[in-house]
Amino acid sequence: MTIALIHSNSYVSGMYIIRTQDCPKRDLEKRWSLPDRVFFACGACQVLAHVFLENITPVDAQAVWIKPSEGQTGNHIFVSFGDMVFDYHGYTEKKRFLAHYWKKARQVYPAWDADLVEITPDTLTTAGPSVVYDGLWLRAPHQFFKTPVPRANAYLEKFPQHGVTV
Repeated sequence: MTIALIHSNSYVSGMYIIRTQDCPKRDLEKRWSLPDRVFFACGACQVLAHVFLENITPVDAQAVWIKPSEGQTGNHIFVSFGDMVFDYHGYTEKKRFLAHYWKKARQVYPAWDADLVEITPDTLTTAGPSVVYDGLWLRAPHQFFKTPVPRANAYLEKFPQHGVTV
């Protein structure tokens, strides 16, 4: 889930800021109406990672949580495989992706830092398993306004699988 509190009226992901007065976190219908790229950056990244792993399954693929340091915000889930990652941006070289994420987060919070935590695939779509990871809470597909899996499948189709070894 890529939503982090900046101040009392905004949320930020690695790249997006959502004003809570325009789209409250608990207003599932408004969240659903966000453009795909923002939707999968801010609150449904785990569903996109799940769909990617179900459909693409590259060799050595692993779901990874960007877990901000204690007292900080800016969670995100992506899929890592080899020297590549996949998230709402599409395919990106891993070093470039991580450098970009850290840079953007530090523009908002100069001392921002995080750990990379590998998580199990069942964590991505089941509300219960995410609680075994301290600080992680993921919304399961049935907890969205509508089921996001078909939407994630359609979004995934926008990204050709160039160079992905399965």
